[in-house]
Amino acid sequence: MQQLPAIIIALALLTVANGMPVLTNRVLGRWGAWPIDGGLVFVDGQPLLGRSKTWRGVIVAVLGTSAAALALELPWHVGALAGAAAMTGDLASSFAKRRMRLAPSSMAPGVDQVPEAVLPLLACQNALSLTIAEVLVTTALFWIGVLGLSRLLYRLGIREQPY
Repeated sequence: MQQLPAIIIALALLTVANGMPVLTNRVLGRWGAWPIDGGLVFVDGQPLLGRSKTWRGVIVAVLGTSAAALALELPWHVGALAGAAAMTGDLASSFAKRRMRLAPSSMAPGVDQVPEAVLPLLACQNALSLTIAEVLVTTALFWIGVLGLSRLLYRLGIREQPY
């Protein structure tokens, strides 16, 4: 399967990493969804991250992306790195959105998509043989794809809010 272009492989890993928490939430609801921030409030009076950022989401993203990497004939640790970096970007986005006083799952174009794409792409750049131009193209494709996929998942009742 390694004959797939690097951009397609990268998009697959990003999609799994960022989609697993959403799908798991749909299947399990709030069961096992312990907020990473433990309900802490930052100095601005807003939640540190918010209750939608959970340990369960991070774990399923890393495990799911590790499995996806194996299916794509990559080492599992490349998937684990992609999943962990995607979740790091997602947490950074949530932190920034709370500072902007935006509600969880609200739309913040760029803030939502760029960190959760760029961080894993840069972390896995060598393993996936991506050029900087391919990182930028993949980020743009991911951004566009997330906006469309989010609307579809909302219509299917999987996502609580569309972007």
